[in-house]
Amino acid sequence: MRKYWAIFQVQLLNNVAYIGNFLAGSGMIVLFMFIFAQLWRAAYSATGNGPIAGLRYEDVLWYLMLAEVIELSKPRLAQGIAQSVRDGSVAYQLTKPYNYILYQCGVGLGDSALKVLVNAVVGGGMVWLMVGPPPDPRWWPLVLLLVLGGWLIYFCFTVLIGLAAFITEEVRAFEWIYQKLIFILGGFLIPLDLYPAWLQPIAKATPFAQAIYGPARFFVTPSWDRFGQALLGQSLWLVALVALLAFAYRQSTQRLAINGG
Repeated sequence: MRKYWAIFQVQLLNNVAYIGNFLAGSGMIVLFMFIFAQLWRAAYSATGNGPIAGLRYEDVLWYLMLAEVIELSKPRLAQGIAQSVRDGSVAYQLTKPYNYILYQCGVGLGDSALKVLVNAVVGGGMVWLMVGPPPDPRWWPLVLLLVLGGWLIYFCFTVLIGLAAFITEEVRAFEWIYQKLIFILGGFLIPLDLYPAWLQPIAKATPFAQAIYGPARFFVTPSWDRFGQALLGQSLWLVALVALLAFAYRQSTQRLAINGG
């Protein structure tokens, strides 16, 4: 695993050299959180400023902050993989002395690590100024573990979408569908607790909710029971997605060999 750790470090150091670009990009989370703050302030004012579905106004803002951090920092590898398939460079990459999927994982983690840090500091600082300090920091290491689990779920999906280029060449439609599923079922724009009662269990069972809702909900209302549920959900989906990814990768490499590389 040393080689993949080295790939991660190199990618991270390359990004540190352009820290200014990441700081400029973090302006997006500032804009989003400002809009969310105004929207939810109006919603809570209309209900007498009491909790909604067990969540206070400050809980919702901290939830949305972490949801934004996870979404804005997710790996964006699908187009790069698809392009390498279209131009044939993937054949060259597959001859390298490393596992192609693990290489992409190292690159993706190197890209995302700095984004998570910058977006969390900028977004968290803004929410702190608006509604006060964040939830209990003693739980943060476990929050980070769930964020990593969510990142791995994202990673599996984005690589699967990229590998679809072996069949369809163009994968933007799959990315669009995937993005909308995250918005609707992942709890990205609104906590799933506020969904209709019949829809909540369906949405919470999806991998999209495990990637965003699970970590963000645990962040604002931490408990060992909630952590166990989130970790179990992520683990089950990761087992399924890794198996699917391994199958798709084998099929893709076989297709490449059959077509002459």
